[in-house]
Amino acid sequence: MRIGVPRETAPGEHRVGLVPESVARLKKSGVEVRVERGAGIPAFCSDDAYTAAGAELVGDPAAIFGDCDVIVKVQKPTLAESDQCRSEAILISLLPAATSPDIVERLTTRRVTSLALERVPRITRAQSMDILSSQATIAGYKAVLIGASHTPKIMPMLTTAAGNIPPAKAFVIGAGVAGLMAIATARRLGASVSGFDIRAAAREQVLSLGASFVGPEPVSDAEAAGGYARAQTEDERAKTMAALASHLKDQDLVITTAQIPGKPAPRLITAEMVGTMKPGAVIVDLAAETGGNCELTVPGEIRDVNGVHIIGAVNVAATIPFHASVMFSKNVLTLLTHMIKDGSITINLEDEIVGPMCLTHAGQARV
Repeated sequence: MRIGVPRETAPGEHRVGLVPESVARLKKSGVEVRVERGAGIPAFCSDDAYTAAGAELVGDPAAIFGDCDVIVKVQKPTLAESDQCRSEAILISLLPAATSPDIVERLTTRRVTSLALERVPRITRAQSMDILSSQATIAGYKAVLIGASHTPKIMPMLTTAAGNIPPAKAFVIGAGVAGLMAIATARRLGASVSGFDIRAAAREQVLSLGASFVGPEPVSDAEAAGGYARAQTEDERAKTMAALASHLKDQDLVITTAQIPGKPAPRLITAEMVGTMKPGAVIVDLAAETGGNCELTVPGEIRDVNGVHIIGAVNVAATIPFHASVMFSKNVLTLLTHMIKDGSITINLEDEIVGPMCLTHAGQARV
């Protein structure tokens, strides 16, 4: 069996599907690995490192897509790459079905089995394969650094010969993986940190990191399947918006991370709220790619609204490509190890991990 790792072609994508360490692990299990030359260079993984790990280097991506049993990518394939995939090949990558109907159709026609990494079920057995969690950890960390670099204030409290400087106030909306990492990072930088989430369990996690909790008492049934927050009722939403509006006025840095799988991100910061914020305040919207938590967010852009900078952060994990790739690769390696038996790979649609991930198989779409 041969696994192929092509170079990523999506703009701004610097990660790689498998790092040399994972390649070496696969080689020890009797699996061949073919890597496109330069695939790991944006993630600071050299061609020489892949060669030392036992990979075969090729210069033509067609030798990956057209001649490998399994193809591991970070981003979804292009239509041209989908056309190059040979029949019965297995594609493992991020592949959001809702925004990629043309690619899903093409893979179905080509009889390619595709496993969407964002659909790894949130069960105990699959925790070490959870791409979304590992990459959200990176994004939450980097979001604070992005925000800190744009604020006109320093984050920690200082006592100097010129007097005392109070700590900056940082507010994190959404206490999932990204939000909790953002809280921890802002605390390390010395900010006075507060957090918000509608889930009861998240309140305890926010407090455990030394941050204060903002807003109404979370309700016990606010958590949907998989640990994500469910959509709020109108009454719950009104209470949430009132609490956020009151708290946002005094914040220097706001990180928003709230998302609902398969749906647009909830709008939690209105234009009216932005109008009450201090000039120099910064909002880093990690939900920009799914519509944004702030009404004024534009994905991929930095807006100045009356002195408030609103950053529509996209693909943040790719801006820390080395460690993002290491974590991504380890997730994929664990998935492959789960699927590979005696040097060959089998797609078992009854498997509690593989089944939910499978988008296309044997000429059928399973969206």
